[in-house]
Amino acid sequence: MQNQDYILFEDYLSGNLDPESVQAFQNRLETDLVFKEAFQIYKDASQFLENHLKNAEQTEAFKSQLEKVSSNYFKDSVQATSIKKRINPWFYSIAAAAVLVIGFFIGQQFSNPVYKDYANYGTISLTVRGNQDAILHKAETAFNNHNYKDAETYFSELLESDSTNIEFQLYKAVSLVELNHFNKAETLFNEIMETPSVYKNKAMWYLALSKLKQKNEAACISILKRIPEDAEDYQQAQKLLNKID
Repeated sequence: MQNQDYILFEDYLSGNLDPESVQAFQNRLETDLVFKEAFQIYKDASQFLENHLKNAEQTEAFKSQLEKVSSNYFKDSVQATSIKKRINPWFYSIAAAAVLVIGFFIGQQFSNPVYKDYANYGTISLTVRGNQDAILHKAETAFNNHNYKDAETYFSELLESDSTNIEFQLYKAVSLVELNHFNKAETLFNEIMETPSVYKNKAMWYLALSKLKQKNEAACISILKRIPEDAEDYQQAQKLLNKID
């Protein structure tokens, strides 16, 4: 499992995915057994932490206990060998996975937030628009496959004939952030934020992430505080604020 998968698990459980991403997630659960098992372990671990680790003091105690158990396990090799004979082999795989998931979750709570922890853009689905159908498909495929260099090229081409299309502008800006072309991306985000479109708040969230990627926490905080409560990404913005403010 990639770290991004665990972020996706948390976004799904927290209700932070859009309907298309939820459907894609559920489809993957049905077709990818490894992904499904990892998600179940993460879900169980999250519920355990929520029920038993109510504050930082308890979390630190849990971490200390986890380290102690781990230390004792490797220290007492004779006892470990004896126990191993009485436990089914699959137990170790599940236990190891559970510890990794819990460790990852705890690490997220105490580590500084980074761009890749929040840059989950989901799966986009573009509407067919006549003669642009072929380019739209290429842009959509490139973006969904994280091929942002090609995606930026295709969205630029689409905007040549449809320069006011805010959806294209948004995905081009995201591609530019992924390519580290921050100034160009910020110009597009700011233009979108000045419109009354449905993408206004989304552009604000993505601009905050761009600032996070640039390690400009002051600018990131300033933008996050402007995201309104009715925005789709408000809860995510608050979580990020709590970590860096």
